[in-house]
Amino acid sequence: MATTETSGSGDVTRSLELLWGSGERPTRGPKPALTLERITEAAVRLADAEGIAAVSMRRLSTELGAGTMSLYRYVPGKAELLDLMLNHVQAPTDDEESFRGGWRAAVEAYGRETLQQYRDHPWLLQVNQTRPVLGPSALGGLEKLLTYIKPMGLRDPELISVLVMVEGYVSGVARTQVQAAQAAKDSQLSDEAFWKAQIPVLERAMESGRYPLIAGLSDDAFGMDFDHFEFGLQRILDGLDVLVAERGRDAGPEVTP
Repeated sequence: MATTETSGSGDVTRSLELLWGSGERPTRGPKPALTLERITEAAVRLADAEGIAAVSMRRLSTELGAGTMSLYRYVPGKAELLDLMLNHVQAPTDDEESFRGGWRAAVEAYGRETLQQYRDHPWLLQVNQTRPVLGPSALGGLEKLLTYIKPMGLRDPELISVLVMVEGYVSGVARTQVQAAQAAKDSQLSDEAFWKAQIPVLERAMESGRYPLIAGLSDDAFGMDFDHFEFGLQRILDGLDVLVAERGRDAGPEVTP
């Protein structure tokens, strides 16, 4: 799934005004029939259904039953609209329980929550977010995460790196899952049927003796039942466990005054 859009590519000042409320209402013209929230929600629904490329001011006006020019009274264009869409879908969830139980539970919950976000909004994988315009949702989500992982005892840049690492891992898994689903949809061929069609050729290849290690793999090596996401996430957490323990030992015993 190729990147087609970039966050922060429009008028950053205007995006910030819209995100933080100072640009909520048009300053001139008749009484507004739309709201930024309604426009943003419609854009997200459209992107969820058809991909980010389907979102345009003209198409959105049709979905909302409004004139195209009327949308420009609320948002300058698609670039700024994208910043609003990202802020909308990245709002922190109300699920606090799964984040409790120490930093490991919080990082694990963050990983699962992020994967679900990509599943719910596959178009996020088409957006280059290396330069995000920070709105209330982004800052609220970061504040929530820092609250739970601060006890790790890592330096501040390292805490941020933990989140970058987990998000990078999750987005890679999400990309594979989304692309697999898209391939099945486009080809009208299930994964099972796709691999079954290759069995005769693969069996001859294994019998040739040219691939002894592959031929020696267990029958379930490529099984669909193995949870690769879970395996990888737990190994990341295990590695962080070691680091946190080392930092705790380096800090020495806590001295009570």
